[in-house]
Amino acid sequence: MREMTELELYYNKFNEEKRLDSRHGQVEFITSMKYIHKYLPADRAPGEIKILDIGTGTGRYSIALAEEGYDVTAVELVKYNLGILKQKRDALGDALKGSLTAMQGNAMKLKKLADNTFDVTLVFGPMYHLFGNEDKSKALAEAMRVTKPNGIILVAYCMNEYSVLTFAFKERNILQCIEEGRLSKDFKTLSQPEHLYDYMRLEDIDALNASLGIKRLQIISPDGPANYIRPFLNQLSEEEFKHFIEYQLATCERPDLIGAGAHTVDILQNTK
Repeated sequence: MREMTELELYYNKFNEEKRLDSRHGQVEFITSMKYIHKYLPADRAPGEIKILDIGTGTGRYSIALAEEGYDVTAVELVKYNLGILKQKRDALGDALKGSLTAMQGNAMKLKKLADNTFDVTLVFGPMYHLFGNEDKSKALAEAMRVTKPNGIILVAYCMNEYSVLTFAFKERNILQCIEEGRLSKDFKTLSQPEHLYDYMRLEDIDALNASLGIKRLQIISPDGPANYIRPFLNQLSEEEFKHFIEYQLATCERPDLIGAGAHTVDILQNTK
């Protein structure tokens, strides 16, 4: 029997459902869905639009989009997450207006999927756990291959400054990080696969796009300050939280804020 990878062991213990249902998880989901909808084709019925969700996790986006009637294919590396997704899909039954195909797969080699198939492709998890430009380039190139010409690809990244400010300083791991060589002199994280997560700066994302010749339409911060203020978000009333969502949606495109949050979503057009 194949041994599970560190990533699989991590997600077998990590409560992804709890994260997505949290206040900061809701901020990320609501913001991301706004921009997914913005770039979905407006000239066809939902059932005629094919969406690919690479690194779907437990299917938060896949389920929501299938419930709206879209033709969704979900790919997930971690078998445990895939099992939860399938249970959720099967429990919904006829409530799903669209279709949802779920399969195990690797973002760097989508061998089960044909070229030029999908109108919109989401890459909302894989880049967090791929190390070095070579693996990230493979994943983005595969997303480009299976997406239709001029189709839309949304790619999420974990951002460097959030990691440094929270893990290194707030959680007081800065001395250990320096001792272990996990930070450069300009405080860029130097992650290794055993750390599970890799972190980007905006210039890293720009360089990756340039290497593959793909066109950016827009870049946003899907969670803004939400992850920095998790305890305070939880204390807000429903009405106060509603206004925080309004604030987030009003500011998530601001260039002076993009890159400071925990995540960034890069919205690309597949001009291959």
